[in-house]
Amino acid sequence: MKFSVKRRSKAPTLALTSMLDVIFLLLCFFVTASVFSQWESEISIQLPSARTADEPDRLPGEIIANIAKDGTVRVNGAELTLDDLGSRLAKIAKYYSGQAVIVRADRETSYESLVRVIDVCRGAGVWNFSLATSNEDRGK
Repeated sequence: MKFSVKRRSKAPTLALTSMLDVIFLLLCFFVTASVFSQWESEISIQLPSARTADEPDRLPGEIIANIAKDGTVRVNGAELTLDDLGSRLAKIAKYYSGQAVIVRADRETSYESLVRVIDVCRGAGVWNFSLATSNEDRGK
């Protein structure tokens, strides 16, 4: 006995479940990254002012090194020694050669503390760093 099987053709469909999962994960990543970048800029550091200062566009994955008045260095809210900072930057620079570092030094920080942090960046292989300033006209 031979049974005939009729095949029904299915209408082509687009599987949205996987794509929605990826979009949701990307959304979570960018929301988290923006919260961390906001926390970094809220640390109580009085930046030196400059007439030509402008607010740069934030890049994902930038490292912000905050230098307090007493010369202590904080990255992601954690206080680091210069050796710890150097080892972290060296690990990152090993995989991401163009890693951006923003140095936010308090206006009352000694020049020596600032030079030490810049020296650690260069020693770790990070050459893409900038110094943060505030615009003196913003308060007026």
